[in-house]
Amino acid sequence: MENYTKTNIGSEARVELHEKLGLTGAEVSINQLPAGAGVPFVHAHRNNEEIYGIIAGKGKAVIDGKEIALTAGDWLKVAPAAKRQFSAAADEGITYICIQVKEHSLGGFTAEDAVIF
Repeated sequence: MENYTKTNIGSEARVELHEKLGLTGAEVSINQLPAGAGVPFVHAHRNNEEIYGIIAGKGKAVIDGKEIALTAGDWLKVAPAAKRQFSAAADEGITYICIQVKEHSLGGFTAEDAVIF
């Protein structure tokens, strides 16, 4: 068995990488909304914070009733309990990545977690 998994997501509107890559410590999704479209529900989480990275386009997030403009290059961290909903701008679509991880679970990172050979 290899120590890696590779996939190609093509141009699907939404892909959850835990399924495609067999992730065990995080959920990562790639999302594309066309101009004027939005996620059709408001949601929050019990334990997981979400990190959103805007890859292309523009839109908005409504978090706990506050509207936040989003454009390519923006990154946004949302606490688990926050109520959130995302939509594309009326005149332009949006593509974003969402990384979902358990809040306060990061024990080490980068050099602290690396083993040098």
